[in-house]
Amino acid sequence: MTDNNRVIIFDTTLRDGEQSPGASMTREEKLRIAKQLEKMRVDVIEAGFAIASPGDFESVKAIADTIQDSTICSLSRALDADIDRAGEALVNANSGRIHTFIATSPIHMKYKLQMDPDKVVEQAVYAVKRARNLISDVEFSLEDASRSEFDFMCRIIEKVIDAGARTINIPDTVGYAVPEEFGYTLKQLLERIPNADKAIFSVHCHNDLGLAVANSLAAVSAGARQVECTINGLGERAGNASLEEIVMALRTRQDVLGLHTGIDTTQIVPASRLVSSVTGFPVQPNKAIVGANAFAHESGIHQDGVLKHRETYEIMTAQDVGWNANKMVMGKHSGRSAFRARLEELGTTFESDAELNTAFARFKDLADKKHEIFDEDLQALVSDARTSHYEKFKLSSLSVTSQTGETPVAKVTVAMNDSEQTGEADGSGPVDAALKAIESIVQSGASLELYSVNAITSGTDSQGEVTVRLEKGGRIVNGLGADTDIIIASAKAYIHALNMLESTEEKAHPQV
Repeated sequence: MTDNNRVIIFDTTLRDGEQSPGASMTREEKLRIAKQLEKMRVDVIEAGFAIASPGDFESVKAIADTIQDSTICSLSRALDADIDRAGEALVNANSGRIHTFIATSPIHMKYKLQMDPDKVVEQAVYAVKRARNLISDVEFSLEDASRSEFDFMCRIIEKVIDAGARTINIPDTVGYAVPEEFGYTLKQLLERIPNADKAIFSVHCHNDLGLAVANSLAAVSAGARQVECTINGLGERAGNASLEEIVMALRTRQDVLGLHTGIDTTQIVPASRLVSSVTGFPVQPNKAIVGANAFAHESGIHQDGVLKHRETYEIMTAQDVGWNANKMVMGKHSGRSAFRARLEELGTTFESDAELNTAFARFKDLADKKHEIFDEDLQALVSDARTSHYEKFKLSSLSVTSQTGETPVAKVTVAMNDSEQTGEADGSGPVDAALKAIESIVQSGASLELYSVNAITSGTDSQGEVTVRLEKGGRIVNGLGADTDIIIASAKAYIHALNMLESTEEKAHPQV
């Protein structure tokens, strides 16, 4: 296979993925995910939007300072301040990229930018040249390309390539395209633009019509050689093209597509679990590649066929994407060194012995409840330990009475700063009663938008991972909690969400 057959994987989980309501991540969480993406051999990691907030800048800078094997990218509008801030964040990157963009569709130029097409071209060229003065690797995106006029796209792309852009991104920003149309557009751009051979063409597809992966594959079949995607398809609205689906489609159907990536596919499931635990967005069981049912067979006919010959009903192996390869045999007799070593392999490091000791104590508590500890348990344990740097509220105790024919009643004690308060409430179930008891104490006034439970591993002793989404004053947060007792996990998740609402650390995410 020649280099022209290699598709560059550009992961934007830390930027576009974070624009999902309630998916904001701390700097430490972003760094953990970036390390896992590097381990998976992702080519380009879009670490954030440096101008968006001080927190985003610090995250991009920390990732750029740390990651060595992947190119680190920061998004910027075609504005001086954005470009300069991105350059500042990437100054120490082993390999850095500025990704600048401007809208090119008639509706965006008229109503959002209030600029005529000539001015948009002028601004795009200026932005690319300014970025090239700061860094050699510049990507340019035509926002809302799928609703842009073809001749105008040809014109602006030719100009920005001449200005120094080496990657040209054609985003389906609003998920409007369909595969045949989108593939044809890419093919025509590559044929019609005189200097198209001087740049790599990229696509960034949204999933509003459920076609993000299909559109991306149509584009690479037509000649695009970079796909922008996210772990688990995370992203604003209906999400982005799913990295795991893109990568495994290219690998599984190489006979038709003739393309490949540099991704270590055995790291896909660990990355999926990590992103899910950090963001609080559970993976649906029937999700392709990384869902719990992805390699499960219920039908007797299917089971019989797989037992006789796996390929009768499986087009790839579970081990290829990291299933069944991450079992960790540890228990209450395991030592601190083994605990630390395994977490470091999973991309988690401890900044101090105190932090290690706290996490190890949680591990020992869990080992008393579970006979076998899996990597997923460890990731949930660490996420639970690091859920908030700011804790106004802390669960002190919880008791619930629930029996057939009787209304469940919960009694909860919550530590608030230096004092403790106790509340009691009944509810339609034990979880409902517990959350109402907490709310009777804190009186947050927040509305519960989502309650989700996910079993981290198999077995009745599995930890339950609970996601609680709260909304207050237009701000949306996701709270996480994990425990072998689902009611305690629910209370932890609710309190985590309350602490996030109280935290002053809030990021701004301009919608792109």
